[in-house]
Amino acid sequence: MSFVSKNWKGILVCFCIAVPSWLLGQRFPIIGGPVIAILAGMVLTLGIRDKSALESGIKYTSKKILQYAVILLGFGLNLQVILQTGKQSLPIIFSTIATSLIIAYVLHRAMRIPGKISTLVGVGSSICGGSAIAATAPVIDADDEEVAQAISVIFFFNVLAAILFPTLGGFLGFATNSGEAFGVFAGTAVNDTSSVTAAASTWDSLYGLGSQTLDKAVTVKLTRTLAIIPITLVLALIRTRREKGEGAGKVSIRQVFPFFILFFIGASVITTAATAAGVPADVFAPLKELSKFFIVMAMAAIGLNTNIVKLVKTGGKPILMGMACWIGITVVSLAMQHVLGIW
Repeated sequence: MSFVSKNWKGILVCFCIAVPSWLLGQRFPIIGGPVIAILAGMVLTLGIRDKSALESGIKYTSKKILQYAVILLGFGLNLQVILQTGKQSLPIIFSTIATSLIIAYVLHRAMRIPGKISTLVGVGSSICGGSAIAATAPVIDADDEEVAQAISVIFFFNVLAAILFPTLGGFLGFATNSGEAFGVFAGTAVNDTSSVTAAASTWDSLYGLGSQTLDKAVTVKLTRTLAIIPITLVLALIRTRREKGEGAGKVSIRQVFPFFILFFIGASVITTAATAAGVPADVFAPLKELSKFFIVMAMAAIGLNTNIVKLVKTGGKPILMGMACWIGITVVSLAMQHVLGIW
């Protein structure tokens, strides 16, 4: 089966949700296109009896098109900004990752939550949601049911973050004339790239900041995503020692490393070089707008993959763990920003 015949239906559904969501987001910037798309997808998926013909395209949109959106964002960033932002956020990133993993381990022991689910929720919450879960699952030999449960928990709090964090940021008094503070907050306190972009895009729309917050948040998030590599390798080492080297398997760096980061940096290098050569930054504006629309499409796909009814039926303990990790990361991110003088 060709790529087009396999994916076109799901992509088309996401596109059809994204267009009105994009337009409504322009009309109601306090909500924003990404959040509208998430909510629309969640509602529509309840009425779709059979998604088998759409699943491949929806998955492609939520993964690949989102990555394309991030790559296109690179054309609006200077490489020096990337390096400076990443360095600035490292203490916060280390603190939030440690917080989530510690909370997951403590609740695993205290509430007797299965070890593999605890690991997936802890890693997914602390690094990059579904991508971290997908990279970690084969290393710890988690089955499909455990993976689905962990992803459901992560996506649930992703949606809450995308909806609630812009309001929380306004309540806490984040600067509304700059996207830096909220961008760092979204990039460190929200676990999945899709929801990071949703929250940041909503803040930009709300206060007319163009893509300042989105640029900052995605840069911080991409720096944080690199933690997939050491975390996964450590888990592989732990499993190897636990099984005494018998059938432990190996982790492929190609499977773990998010290679779209390289293209994102490449796009930034092009922009940096072009700007230094005198090319106006406005030349890259259409690519940034296209990236925002791709984000709305990806949000629609995430919404279509979020089944609230199934999430509730899977059990309360993993949800409580996810909530504890989410709150812990949020509090630590805010505290560290205050200590570092960012907020």
